[in-house]
Amino acid sequence: MLRLLSLLQTRRAWSGSELADRLGVTLRTIRRDIDRLRELGYPVQSTTGRTGGYRLAAGADLPPLLLDDEEAVAIATALRTAASGVSGIAESAVRALAKLEQVLPARLRHQVAAIHTATATVPWDAGPGADPSALATLAAACRDREIVTFTYASRSGGTAPRRAEPHSLVVAGSRWYLIAYDTDHTDWRTFRVDRLTEPAPTGRRVSPRELPAADPIDFLAARIAAAPARYTLSVTVPADAATVIERTQVLPARVHGNGAHASTVELAADDPRRIALQLFDLAPGPGSAFRGSPELAPHLSEFAQLLWEVARALTTTDRPDEPHAPATKDR
Repeated sequence: MLRLLSLLQTRRAWSGSELADRLGVTLRTIRRDIDRLRELGYPVQSTTGRTGGYRLAAGADLPPLLLDDEEAVAIATALRTAASGVSGIAESAVRALAKLEQVLPARLRHQVAAIHTATATVPWDAGPGADPSALATLAAACRDREIVTFTYASRSGGTAPRRAEPHSLVVAGSRWYLIAYDTDHTDWRTFRVDRLTEPAPTGRRVSPRELPAADPIDFLAARIAAAPARYTLSVTVPADAATVIERTQVLPARVHGNGAHASTVELAADDPRRIALQLFDLAPGPGSAFRGSPELAPHLSEFAQLLWEVARALTTTDRPDEPHAPATKDR
């Protein structure tokens, strides 16, 4: 019966014959154990017909979960650090962890405590996070290939209803993205989950579409690299592509090799400070070439002036037992 419960927790629906084959028992045994699970509070639903079967539905109360040792430690560790980029999850994670640790065997509590003692978390402020309930709805729709509707806010601030076939969720830094086929625009799209509201399943399932990329991560990276930006700067430096990517952490799609010892990186952002910081990381030297938005020039001049003033202040600061440093002539 426990093995049956484990199977029901891993997939949306099973036919009775599939469960019987997996467990090596008869259909009569499956039906008997399904009834026993229902008596214990597990809401197992059943349907008849050619497409009929069994599924574990959501109930009014959460019955006990069946976890092995590795799963229990993984969940406890994740709860201690809470999920990145998810709004309002920290307090809920603490409550869930307290309940989980009460039922963990001593050997597992020691493992979880060791991880907690040796781990520190930097509280980065990464901006708005994704709503946990929205993530749960979208994840279920991705699993079940079920069309969803939602309201989406664009970069310009406008909102519009959308209808899409979810494929997968991708986490990039602190951002959650939904990869989906937009049925209204008949094209693949990426949606930031923190800009998405009121996701609702439609009850209509579809056959999975083939993603036009090797995997969801490659698809998201290509879309972000191709996204329009207010400011752009193309920098050609005497360094290979791997070195440029390591220095700047830009998307590989934005770096183009020009032989063995030169490459061009395309920097793009709506905030000129981001481009300035990437330039510092890139550290272009003699032999570098630049081409980009003229509107970017005054912003870079402001940053250069700020750095120059800081450098001049450091060279003119009084030091103990040292004469006053002469002021450096402006350039």
